[in-house]
Amino acid sequence: MHYLRIARLLGILLLVLAACMATSLVWTIALDDYASTLAFLASAGITAACGGALWFPGRQSVGTLLRSDAIVLVTMSWLLLGAFGGLPYLFDGAFTNPADAYFEAVSGFTTTGSTVMVEIADHSHGLHWWRALTHWLGGMGIIVLFVAIFPQLGVGGKFLFKSEVPGPITEGLKPKIKQTASTLWWIYVSLTLIETLVLWALGMTLHEAITHAFATMATGGFSTRNGSVGEFDSASIDIVITAFMLIAGINFSLFYEVMRGRARRALVDRELLAYLFIIASTTLVITASIWGMDARHASLFDSIRYSAFQVVAVLTTTGFGTDDFALYPPLPQLLLIFMMFSGGMAGSTAGGMKIVRFLVLGKAIYAEVYKIFRPQSVMSIRLGHSVISPDTVSAILAFFALGIFTFVIASLYLTFLGCDVLTATTAVAATLFNIGPGLGLVGPTQNFAFLPTTGKVVLSVCMILGRLEFMTVFVLLLPDFWRRA
Repeated sequence: MHYLRIARLLGILLLVLAACMATSLVWTIALDDYASTLAFLASAGITAACGGALWFPGRQSVGTLLRSDAIVLVTMSWLLLGAFGGLPYLFDGAFTNPADAYFEAVSGFTTTGSTVMVEIADHSHGLHWWRALTHWLGGMGIIVLFVAIFPQLGVGGKFLFKSEVPGPITEGLKPKIKQTASTLWWIYVSLTLIETLVLWALGMTLHEAITHAFATMATGGFSTRNGSVGEFDSASIDIVITAFMLIAGINFSLFYEVMRGRARRALVDRELLAYLFIIASTTLVITASIWGMDARHASLFDSIRYSAFQVVAVLTTTGFGTDDFALYPPLPQLLLIFMMFSGGMAGSTAGGMKIVRFLVLGKAIYAEVYKIFRPQSVMSIRLGHSVISPDTVSAILAFFALGIFTFVIASLYLTFLGCDVLTATTAVAATLFNIGPGLGLVGPTQNFAFLPTTGKVVLSVCMILGRLEFMTVFVLLLPDFWRRA
């Protein structure tokens, strides 16, 4: 294993992070916020100094990354992003407990959107900018940005790319991973810019338009308002954000297909059709359940508006809210809980287990049932025109097993800390699959601030595990990995 090479890249990561922190100074200086200016100068300075200390010893260690190098680099990167990304929260006075700062930073970078902030609107413009920026960087993946910049990462670069664009089937858009990463970032930036301009035109301030566009395209859900998007009380804003959340939950490679004039190929994608069907059917069911429930849902238009927003926000794991779905009847609540686990499409910025995994799992179950009465039959598992390899099926089964195992252990620990079953299970689901809100005490109008420090640490680990889809982290627990590295 090339430790100096890993240290060099971790150092560069922290230097990039420091530069990103420094962008908050645009807002603090413009608004004459002296205290926040000092806070971000200190945060960026410490991060840059530590980055330089890591980079300097390995500055001459340039070359191809091994797969083992990439595994260590990815996991260490996410641990460091949480630690240094939390500094502005401590220095700007948002938190005094480092566990709170770490939780908030990890929630941002993993685009989970869970928060331990109680009075969100009370914080500085600089800190709101940083919260939203952590979302946006984590959405497409700051490590994918690395891959786009560094052409010499080799085999390890391909692994880095796959770890940041989650899903069991990650098809390359271009022959080279570097070109693929650059294309994804170009699409991501363009969509963010378009949404920013539309939200600004609809009455948001420029600061709010940018921060909400960052959170939407990253499917993160951090808002500058205590009442999230619902506080704007604008049907137009709700519709625009719903549309862009839906877009962000789509595999970005399909946008590239459309750009290449292959719209027909993109539109018949099996996962996309399933994704759109889930959104449409669930919206209809929830609309029927809440229409006329109270004065807020008296009209059909408002019922559709609120149900569609909540459905897309939960399925894409964005976590924005315009309605308290904890007050919905049992059926809509249960549907939304199921959708928390599902998530959006592979290759999108959405969290969750990904729809494609459930499609493949369903076909694998069908094949096994079919073999009961025709054991000699040989069936290939297909998704559209693609044949799913046995290795991919095994990886999907292992993913589900690790997800269930982690979910059970973390839920048991939260109940040990005194949480009720609904709060504990949905808090773990919300963080493990990067969703944001749960139910009970962590519902869409609540937060995670009440949890003990150890509970926040466990949920922070859950967010990282979910973002890296388990395997990358769990492989580090194998003694054989370190013996062979």
